Amino acid sequence: MNKKRRILTGDRPTSRLHIGHYVGSLENRVKLQDEYEQFVIIADIQALTTHFEHPEILKQNVYDLCIDYLSVGIDPEKSHIFIQSMVPQIAELTVFYSMFVMVNALKHNPTIKTEAAQYGSKDLSYGFLGYPVSQAADITFCNADLVPVGEDQLPVVEVTRKIVRRFNSLYKPVLKVRETLLGSCPRLVGLDGNAKMSKSIGNAIFLSDDEDTIFAKVKTAVTDPARVTLKDKGSPEVCIVSEYHKIFNLGEYDNICSMCRNATIGCTTCKKRLSEVLDTLLSPIREKRKYLDENPKYLKDILHYGSEKARTEGSNTLENIKEAMSMQYF
Repeated sequence: MNKKRRILTGDRPTSRLHIGHYVGSLENRVKLQDEYEQFVIIADIQALTTHFEHPEILKQNVYDLCIDYLSVGIDPEKSHIFIQSMVPQIAELTVFYSMFVMVNALKHNPTIKTEAAQYGSKDLSYGFLGYPVSQAADITFCNADLVPVGEDQLPVVEVTRKIVRRFNSLYKPVLKVRETLLGSCPRLVGLDGNAKMSKSIGNAIFLSDDEDTIFAKVKTAVTDPARVTLKDKGSPEVCIVSEYHKIFNLGEYDNICSMCRNATIGCTTCKKRLSEVLDTLLSPIREKRKYLDENPKYLKDILHYGSEKARTEGSNTLENIKEAMSMQYF
């Protein structure tokens, strides 16, 4: 029997997940867990790069993130959900890998530059600057073959590839060069028209949002600014609501665009229909969340088992790394 190939994916527990995460990576994780052995990391240490002053919020966020995963269909029988700080081998790998990456390369990494600007960070901490190295340890600790990511994470994964190539050329070829997989919508625009939906900016619809919240948020979505009255013909190409219909309501998309261009549908009606579609998508997810919220022991058991499995894999990889570097002394 052929051994399944592996996936490494995950998120920082800084907030609950939103629909941008759903189409960016969660859909792929659910689809691929039957074909691959999947490791899903809850990267609590990396969350400290921007939340180090308030570590007390991480505990609840870790559980919320686990609930999001299970609610969308990630199956703990097929996927190992684990907590980064519970796998010390990842931290040790991070130290080894830090020897292969130049500081200037990290400073000019597009993902680091974008996130530094977003959080208003000019004087970067060592942890913030080095988080692509930590992520390389996340990806390689279980020798993953495939990494489903959002578009904004591609430069970080490229750091991993460079570390792997450098390590293999210096020592032994014990690490794999990873493939990446983008979701059906690698970068979902925010409700305000910002280039990316983000939990920190406040332009997101969360997987946990109820019906009223969804309708209220969609009402604020940016539409064609040239369309002032119902009689004005619209341009779907510049409308965020139209873009969401294309992603979440493809079956009606062409007809909605046609009606918009001919002024036979108003923005209010268009937003109402989008809200209904999104609520239909999120309603079963909310129901699963309700059950999981009431069963904390089940969550703890899943995270405990997943972290144990991750530690075992991390120990094996670390042993291979040290052997390749001639650092096994006894």
